[in-house]
Amino acid sequence: MGDIIFGLIAVTIGIGASYGLYWLLNALLSFLPEKILKRVQWIAFLTPALVLVTLVLLVPIVQTFIWSFMDKRVENYVGFDNYVALFTDPNFLSVLVNNFLWVLVVPAITVAIGTAVATLTNQVGPTREKIFKTLIFMPMSISFVAAATIWSLTYAYVPPGRPEVGVLNSIMIGLGLEAQPWLTISDGRLNTFLLMAVLVWLQVGYSMVIISAAIKAVPEETLEAARLDAANAWQVFRHVILPQVWGSIMAVFVTVLILVMKIFDVVLAMTGGNFDTSVLALEWFRVFFESREIGPASAIVVVLFVLIVPLMYVQIRTVKQQEELR
Repeated sequence: MGDIIFGLIAVTIGIGASYGLYWLLNALLSFLPEKILKRVQWIAFLTPALVLVTLVLLVPIVQTFIWSFMDKRVENYVGFDNYVALFTDPNFLSVLVNNFLWVLVVPAITVAIGTAVATLTNQVGPTREKIFKTLIFMPMSISFVAAATIWSLTYAYVPPGRPEVGVLNSIMIGLGLEAQPWLTISDGRLNTFLLMAVLVWLQVGYSMVIISAAIKAVPEETLEAARLDAANAWQVFRHVILPQVWGSIMAVFVTVLILVMKIFDVVLAMTGGNFDTSVLALEWFRVFFESREIGPASAIVVVLFVLIVPLMYVQIRTVKQQEELR
């Protein structure tokens, strides 16, 4: 109860302080001549937000970049030693491979399944559409850790002689096969791919909703024209619908891609990064919080930041293209 009260007080103070700040700015600006007021009014109201963004985002980024060139206790500069140590460490290279696989597989599968489900559910009637979309979107309402717990039971393995509790192993036994410790099998990165299934399950609902809305916005005239030209359902989708919803598909793809680059919760909750399943965000967590090595941990953050920034640029560009099309 104390935390709830503290949160409410913090929100109230925050809103009140923001209102008071802008009220004060407006009062001060009212003393200026009208010509000057029109020129500087937008600057005055924009400045507090810029200061806040600088303090909360830009300063930590610069500080992390500087720390990445310092030793474990950020007491002495070591140049590029942290980066050299990272990229010559086989474990870190394995982590990069895992991140590459996540980026290569999860967004593509998520968007593909989301597009297929959106297309199909749009054609089953209003009532069934609501039911199916609700069920598919439902995983979005739970946290990553909760989803990891659910899927841990799916992949669970118990020693022979004890009652089987894992869904996947129960199926294996029902088919006359042996139960497997799925999350410890690193051959072919199988356990990593099994972890990816969790995120796909979580994000397909989001992909479906966005793409479904885009499909419904396709002008009916273009669909009728294609049907009059004797195009079948696949040809209508491929040559008429898909080009018109491509912007939405790319927006979903890049959003999921950025999420994948920062994946952390699922891996930590299901394997703890063991058995060659670690990713960049989890590796930073280990180095910073467990080993207390601030310099090397900052170098990992910089690597992750460098990989994410181009994706953010692509996302912003995609959104702008969508707005232009509207």
